[in-house]
Amino acid sequence: MGPHKNLDAWRKSIQLVDEIYRVTRSFPQDELFCLVTQMRRAAISIPSNIAEGYGRSSNSEVIRFLYNSLGSSNELDTQIILSRRQSLINDVDFAIVEGLNDEVHKMLQSLIYVRKRQQI
Repeated sequence: MGPHKNLDAWRKSIQLVDEIYRVTRSFPQDELFCLVTQMRRAAISIPSNIAEGYGRSSNSEVIRFLYNSLGSSNELDTQIILSRRQSLINDVDFAIVEGLNDEVHKMLQSLIYVRKRQQI
């Protein structure tokens, strides 16, 4: 088992992917190649970059991939907001996915902080 699977941030981001898939299943067909694809790719990118970073040999590479995950989390946040503004998701689902993404975002920031401190 890879070391990334022991990270709460990785586990929580996998949960976020599950929720994004669940929520986007109800989007209209004309959003399939727009917001649905964008949101799923951004969500998938978060745990994927965590895993790739923790498979690298240097601390600086781990940090770089954590920043990639953080960027995907920011991208997803924008897409979640747009989905709500376009009435594609309800308030309950918005709160769920927005809350999960916020948690993941904070966890990533913490991991980056800890990793940077290790470089000193």
